[in-house]
Amino acid sequence: MTVAVKICGLSTAETLAAALAAGADYVGFVFFPKSPRNVTPAQAASLAAMARGRARIVALTVDADDALLREIAREVKPDLIQAHGAETPERIAAIRAVTGVGVIKALKVAGAADIAAARDYAAVADLVLFDAKAPASLKDALPGGNGLSFDWSLLSDGKGGHRFMLSGGLTPENVAEAIRVTGAGMVDVSSGVESSPGNKDIARIRKFIEAVRTTG
Repeated sequence: MTVAVKICGLSTAETLAAALAAGADYVGFVFFPKSPRNVTPAQAASLAAMARGRARIVALTVDADDALLREIAREVKPDLIQAHGAETPERIAAIRAVTGVGVIKALKVAGAADIAAARDYAAVADLVLFDAKAPASLKDALPGGNGLSFDWSLLSDGKGGHRFMLSGGLTPENVAEAIRVTGAGMVDVSSGVESSPGNKDIARIRKFIEAVRTTG
């Protein structure tokens, strides 16, 4: 099994080039001002031009309005929109209609009920991404990129469905075990390949992708 890799939260040409050279299948750009990984549509457009044809381009949004979605679609021309907020199945369908591209719906996981919620999105999302739900005690938690993981056994024995992406607290050191436990065909990393919030570490990007490739 070849596991696909998404490096998310890229914001510089240097780190994007490193991710592409290492063989990333997906590259993600974050459009959320509170995130240390936030980029503008203009910044992302320049980066996306480097990646086009080499990896699938993902635009991560959080409860974005139609105006922002249209701007991203026009300027960045992503292959996929990643909806990382509280978007309902109806909103996911609307995002597809507004942008004309596929949609990844991110679901925050704390227990089995959160996995089961993926069924509600099966007809409207191209795939579901399972991320860790931040505890209420974590006051400065972001919608994603918090470096937190969840109980991977919740996804064992095919419980995640036939097509999902695994995220949440993945690192070069634990990603192989995460794939073994969950059977994930796709993995997503952001903070796990950073030297500090928002600053991607080229060596860790390479190590992460190498670790994933050894599972295939």
